[in-house]
Amino acid sequence: MMADLLSAVVAGAQRSAEERERVVPRRVFDTAIASRPPQGDAFRARLSGPGINVIAECKRRSPSRGVLRAEYDPVMIAAGYENAGAAAISVLTEPTFFDGSLDHLERVRNRVRIPLLRKDFIICDYQLHEAAARGADAALLIVSALDHVQLRALLRTARSLGLAVLTEVHDREELTRAVDAGADIIGVNSRNLRTLTVDPMVLAEVGAAIPRGAIGVAESGLKQASDIARFRAIGYRGFLIGERFMTDADPGAALGALLAQAAVEARS
Repeated sequence: MMADLLSAVVAGAQRSAEERERVVPRRVFDTAIASRPPQGDAFRARLSGPGINVIAECKRRSPSRGVLRAEYDPVMIAAGYENAGAAAISVLTEPTFFDGSLDHLERVRNRVRIPLLRKDFIICDYQLHEAAARGADAALLIVSALDHVQLRALLRTARSLGLAVLTEVHDREELTRAVDAGADIIGVNSRNLRTLTVDPMVLAEVGAAIPRGAIGVAESGLKQASDIARFRAIGYRGFLIGERFMTDADPGAALGALLAQAAVEARS
């Protein structure tokens, strides 16, 4: 079921990007990119630091759980994350299944100073130019949605624009593809794309194989400080957390509490 959903989302993303490019050619983005170049190095540096490096996520909805937050204000949520000590912020821009928007990304960019990740199903250069022009410092590439030629080409384009890339994998075969393509920030998603179930053992198994020179980011199923402590011990340096915060009355406060407890566990 999810494999079919992934195919549908990718096909929809392709059609939508082609339609947008017919209306707004990519050259239109040049001025915005030149006036505010993406800070991909800052995104990479903040995930490399010695602290508890959380990419806190803004998303209203998910395919697995439906609407997470009826009253959704990504700007206020992002401001709370920044104040609480997020290393970076992920903003969902996919509209059909996550109720996201590029406008959300741009509005968040105008409010916060820390690095932003455009989280979407990116399958073409045009989307990377959009991301750079609308305020992203990094973009997500999902290995299971791309063939090897596409993955290499998109990595090159992103870097030419100054964007960092979080390359997402789900198993060791995809990890090998990501490393071969030159990925240097590797997210391991513990959510199975067929069943939508989360298996934390995926984080342990795949994380152990991430090359020493790459930055590992654990994704999905992280709910408490002990989860962060466990996967930091394996070697992960970043943690992408969304649903855990989005269902809380105050996402920023929830992040602050998690970071405080994780710091205590790190010292113990």
